[in-house]
Amino acid sequence: MVQSDDSLVEYGFRRVIITITAVLCALLEIVDTTIVNVALNNMRGSLGATLTDVAWVITAYAIANVIVIPMTSWLSQQFGRKNYFAASIILFTLSSFLCGNATNIWELVAFRFLQGLGGGALLVTAQTIITESYPIAKRGMAQAIYGMGVIVGPTLGPPLGGYIVDHFSWPYIFYINIPIGIIATILTFIFVKSPKYGEKLAANQVDWWGIVFLASFIGSLQFVLEHGQQDDWFNDNLIVALSILSVFGLFAFIWRETTYKFPIVNLSVLKDTNLRVGTVMCFILGFGLYGSTFIIPIYTQSVLGWSATDAGLLLIPSSITTGIMMPMIGKMIQRGIPQAYMVAAGFLVFFGFSFWMNNVLTPDTGVEHMFWPLILRGIGLGLLFVPITTLSLSTLKGKSIGEGAAFTGMMRQLGGSFGIAIITTFIARFNQEHRIDLLANLNPTKYNVQERILALQKGFMSKGFTADQAMNKAYQAMDYGVMKQAAVLSYMDVFMWLGILFLVCIPFVLVIKKGKKKVDVGEAMH
Repeated sequence: MVQSDDSLVEYGFRRVIITITAVLCALLEIVDTTIVNVALNNMRGSLGATLTDVAWVITAYAIANVIVIPMTSWLSQQFGRKNYFAASIILFTLSSFLCGNATNIWELVAFRFLQGLGGGALLVTAQTIITESYPIAKRGMAQAIYGMGVIVGPTLGPPLGGYIVDHFSWPYIFYINIPIGIIATILTFIFVKSPKYGEKLAANQVDWWGIVFLASFIGSLQFVLEHGQQDDWFNDNLIVALSILSVFGLFAFIWRETTYKFPIVNLSVLKDTNLRVGTVMCFILGFGLYGSTFIIPIYTQSVLGWSATDAGLLLIPSSITTGIMMPMIGKMIQRGIPQAYMVAAGFLVFFGFSFWMNNVLTPDTGVEHMFWPLILRGIGLGLLFVPITTLSLSTLKGKSIGEGAAFTGMMRQLGGSFGIAIITTFIARFNQEHRIDLLANLNPTKYNVQERILALQKGFMSKGFTADQAMNKAYQAMDYGVMKQAAVLSYMDVFMWLGILFLVCIPFVLVIKKGKKKVDVGEAMH
């Protein structure tokens, strides 16, 4: 049995403190998924690691994150919500300290895995705690407050990481978690309540095989997505082996969870149509959120030559827009405006953002060209996040809501991993295609091509190079121009396909049944 909702609702000062604690923890977790991206080169230098080795710093965290999210509901019941939440913050904080003190790359990877195990729990549990602290009528607003942390987090990571690396050193990207973690732990013990659960399972009743199958399925899949492009996908034996293990793990996990008396993840909750559609939409939301957060800094740094800090700062206005949108969306849900309309509008706005970005990209694109499309992205994410989350859970009751929340959280993270993997692959493939097409048009017998090469040669000769050296430099400059143009065209293609994906999603919204008008997102979300 679960404690009734009313006993968990807080008012006044206590609710404010609980909300701040939970949002801080969600932010800690999400900022840490992206903050290390800009510090990888510094880590590589000081730890003497290869680029492939240092990529594990991101992969280990992501794998641990995605494995623990579906188990969060079960772990909360086993250990008590407050204890589990506090233990997760302590593990995350302690791992952050160990990450900063790592003396070699594999120590850092191991501590990042531990940090990911603590962090994954923070996301779903923070959502549950915030939601249950608000009365039912205000739970759309509670989702909006939580959503601000989830949307702003990935954007804060790169500029914050860039600033710390530029002004201090890479261990400080981990050390900044420590004071926040200590404060959050103290506040959790003082203010957060734990619902009363039924009896705990004995050790021999715990679904150990379910845990093994889940870890092999999700862990292998995450590795394949993170390393597929750089290892040439299925031409690499390890990628093939892990893909097979992932498929086997998935089928074994489904079989185990549907036949075992005490499953670690309750799959029967997916019989709900809204949750099934919602998990697909959460996957696509993750694809768009993490995919666009990944692609824009890469484009500005690799094609436009911006610094990591400048590339990160570009996304801040978009996040502020989403943050402003969140409470407005929360109020609209409270007034009974159908979420399905908001989701459809959000997909349409995101299509507009992608199409606009496709049109403004050039080798010389500036901040002024990308500012308004990114504001549009912020509006689109605002329209999508809260309505998708509330719609997914709108026809569930009791503790099924908590199990549904774990699925939506996991699918959002997996969507991000798929998005980054697919975008990276497409950029590489499109790049090759465009380069071949552009080179085919650079026929040395054409008059305008000859004219361009001679002009470049004269330019280099005026700087003191000999005729032969200047000619080689002219060819190199032409080749660099082709590479840059091919890169721009490939990014344009990616934005176009991203837009089409969001446009295709709009009919999905029509499948959704009408749930309760004022959605109770946290009704026993355990």
